[in-house]
Amino acid sequence: MSRHRNVRGYNYDEDFEDDDVYGQSVEDDYCISPSTAAQFIYSRRDKPATFAEPLEEEYGYEGTDDTADYFTSNHQLTEVDRAYNSNMSLLARLNSCLDQMREVLAESVPEQAMVQAVLDSKFDVQKALDLVLSQGNKQHVKTKIEDTVIVGKKTKGKTRDSQSARMESEIVPKITKMTVSGKKQSMGFEVPCVIAEENGHADTPQKGLSAEDASVTSGVPEAASKSTLSQVVQVSEEQNTVPTPVKKSGKTKPQINVKAELEKRQGGKQLLNLVVIGHVDAGKSTLMGHLLYLLGNVNKRTMHKYEQESKKAGKASFAYAWVLDETGEERERGVTMDVGMTKFETKTKVITLMDAPGHKDFIPNMITGAAQADVAILVVDASRGEFEAGFETGGQTREHGLLVRSLGVTQLAVAVNKMDQVNWQQERFQEITSKLGQFLKQAGFKESDVAYIPTSGLGGENLVTRGQISDLTQWYKGKCLLEQIDSFKPPQRSVDKPFRLCVADVFKDQGSGFCVTGKIEAGYIQVGERLLAMPPNETCTAKGITLHDEPVDWAAAGDHVTLTLTGMDIIKINVGCVYCDPKEPIKVCTRFRARVLIFNIEVPITKGFPVLLHYQTVSEPATIRRLLSVLHKSTGEVTKSKPKFLSKGQNALIELQTQRPVALELYKDFKELGRFMLRYSGSTIAAGVVTEIKE
Repeated sequence: MSRHRNVRGYNYDEDFEDDDVYGQSVEDDYCISPSTAAQFIYSRRDKPATFAEPLEEEYGYEGTDDTADYFTSNHQLTEVDRAYNSNMSLLARLNSCLDQMREVLAESVPEQAMVQAVLDSKFDVQKALDLVLSQGNKQHVKTKIEDTVIVGKKTKGKTRDSQSARMESEIVPKITKMTVSGKKQSMGFEVPCVIAEENGHADTPQKGLSAEDASVTSGVPEAASKSTLSQVVQVSEEQNTVPTPVKKSGKTKPQINVKAELEKRQGGKQLLNLVVIGHVDAGKSTLMGHLLYLLGNVNKRTMHKYEQESKKAGKASFAYAWVLDETGEERERGVTMDVGMTKFETKTKVITLMDAPGHKDFIPNMITGAAQADVAILVVDASRGEFEAGFETGGQTREHGLLVRSLGVTQLAVAVNKMDQVNWQQERFQEITSKLGQFLKQAGFKESDVAYIPTSGLGGENLVTRGQISDLTQWYKGKCLLEQIDSFKPPQRSVDKPFRLCVADVFKDQGSGFCVTGKIEAGYIQVGERLLAMPPNETCTAKGITLHDEPVDWAAAGDHVTLTLTGMDIIKINVGCVYCDPKEPIKVCTRFRARVLIFNIEVPITKGFPVLLHYQTVSEPATIRRLLSVLHKSTGEVTKSKPKFLSKGQNALIELQTQRPVALELYKDFKELGRFMLRYSGSTIAAGVVTEIKE
């Protein structure tokens, strides 16, 4: 059976005569030509002399044929095989050592340093740990062990001769429990030094210690130092309650002047959070995608790829929308479903752009985006019939306008899109602006805070530079869209208030811990700070902060950040939880009172009415528990107590009860965290502010 033949050790020369080497592969049962075998199959007879000589000397044999037979029968390994096996074994041992070290050190030491330590200690995990820790202690010995009683290991054995006494002895740091006065026991690194030998080298500074630290031990008589050593070790081992004179080694957080640092950051540019809203198919994603492309945030190669892919999918006009619609389902359906987020810069601003969905099925996602915004762009379709469909009853233009105003947005730019389809007619533009202006004024926007800009998202007209088309320049002399964005006034940031961050997303990242994303509503945060998560009421540590995909040491109110957290389980945190300062936590409740404004509703609101509470990134089922009073719209005075029902347009004081606890703030204390929306059966029925929290 040819397949069972030992092909690697087979000597082909025995089967062929000198002239019969070629042409034999078809008849022979092992079906391989000698020339192919010579080229591809390894033969021990042809091994280099460098391998053969030492083996012959070691095993005491000679002759190539005997060698081949010997290896075939006894299956001994060659030097190459041994080297390979040895390398694999070393690699496995290295990985095993690194795994054990990571359990102790986590990610506090770079992997390169750990690998070097393992190699230096010849794969001894304990020695490698001691080596890494001693290197770390050498760097921080001055700051961490001032006025600390330094405990040394007592050297055993005979007195060294004069030559060996000059050599520095090895310092091996140990992890020990130290009792700090007035505090419970905490783990810390003990940095030992070697007590001076009996042969009188006490004046030499010890290895790893500064001259000042060494002088602490050098001036002490040997007998005294030994007795001190035994006493301190005894106290440490027995974990006595007698306080050891150790200075607390907790890191003091350097305070920063946040307002001054904010002015310096991004070259003095101000931060602005912008949300793009409007009816479905108004061209929001295409408009902003084209704007990003013209600004250079999307390179030509990527744009060309999107154009080719969208043509294949039969959606050639969606190429610019794919810049912001990144998921496969969004691209397949041609509809934005989740809030797309990106960043771009103008002359004076750094803009965080949020592209909100326009479809009525995804209004909850739109509310999440609008709740994190400072200013908004309302995109409307100028095409005949399309604007009317979005603006009339059932369209999202009205609802989106009401929502952003209710969520605190005061500045609005109206982009009248697809003007190229109506040939840039001034009459159509004025018709749209007059209808919208009247509605936006009723919604609460000031006329001075609303700007109207004619644009073409697909053609890129009047986006980054002012329009050059003669049909437009005849009657429009105003700003382009980018100039209008640049002229928005940034709101006041609540950096002086306690830290608050509402979680928009939770995910597991590489390494230990997990990540949360969200907008900092108030205060500021630095790396290493302790945070409290509410409602779970769990504490954790901010291990890292990422702003616009770049790691930073601190972040303040208004920033959209990603925090890497350790010290708590990812299962306990949900979208909608609020991270706050443990010293000044946010209030958590299931029952609260609020002042609400009722929108256009078909069914009157009564006691026990079920609603969906939208608050920041939270979407929580709730019930209207009590109708307290109807208020006057302008003065706020009570016009009717304990009404039976509430109808459209009324301003009222109600009491709400949620199914699960939610973290809330009073509107008068935190405006950003005191607003909410109420929805019922797919439509927004009311907007409100929190006036009283019931414990």
